[in-house]
Amino acid sequence: MTTVDLLALAQRVEALHALPNHLPAPVDAEETIDLLLTALEQGLVRAAIRDERDEWAAVPWVKRGILAGFRVGRLVDQSVLGDAGVSRPFTFFDKHTYPTRALTLNDGIRVVPGGSSIRRGAFVARGVVCMPPMFINVGAYVGAGTMIDSHALIGSCAQVGERVHVSAAAQIGGVLEPVNASPVVIEDDVVVGGNCGVYEGTVVRARAVLAAGVVLTRGTPVYDLVNERVIRASATEVLQIPAGAVVVPGARQVSSAWGTAQGLSLQTPVIVKYRDERTDVATALEGWLR
Repeated sequence: MTTVDLLALAQRVEALHALPNHLPAPVDAEETIDLLLTALEQGLVRAAIRDERDEWAAVPWVKRGILAGFRVGRLVDQSVLGDAGVSRPFTFFDKHTYPTRALTLNDGIRVVPGGSSIRRGAFVARGVVCMPPMFINVGAYVGAGTMIDSHALIGSCAQVGERVHVSAAAQIGGVLEPVNASPVVIEDDVVVGGNCGVYEGTVVRARAVLAAGVVLTRGTPVYDLVNERVIRASATEVLQIPAGAVVVPGARQVSSAWGTAQGLSLQTPVIVKYRDERTDVATALEGWLR
């Protein structure tokens, strides 16, 4: 698909999305959605891109196209039949425009058996390891050499870089609406510990380490002990974890007199160091698992 084709595709998506709900979809609507999902799967387009200032921004027309795909789709039985069409070991009902991705051995993706799913419209690079059960949603991007561990979620339009480990039960939230909102971004060589949650457009820069149980949202203040500062999102900027930061769960005392008297504290992430050789040794095991 050429650049000219992509420009034409963007125009078709915008026209489809702008169509009032009470009007029937045009005859080429399903073809438009299929072209968009194929382009996403091939990595030709992405739901978010990094600009010349090294900042991440959503690609609104791509997200509009994904939303239009749900409107165009009709609910169908997409269950996987067993031998002779008798049993149905994997049953689900969804819009016909969003089945699971059809993978082959040539895709070079290691999908271990046990209930994992990758939805259409997700880019998953060669060398990615998917441990069961895990889920990668439409519009997501997962770079080469990344491991998605058991019970982990890669949400709609989330952007995950290369050689990332998303540990067991970690949640990488997606942001499909509003279309201008940047989805969660996990850059290259990040380690996301077990039971972590990264939501609301948070950007985790390259080589950062999130210890087990860290939760990051737009309203989460992050205390940087190394540089003695508090990192926050603003009205116009998302929360960003600096490159190489090692973040652990922490707590801070509540400010009210009554809460202080009760000994109450609030959960808050804390940057305790920046990645060094000792940290790299502690995370080196990931390479042996691929």
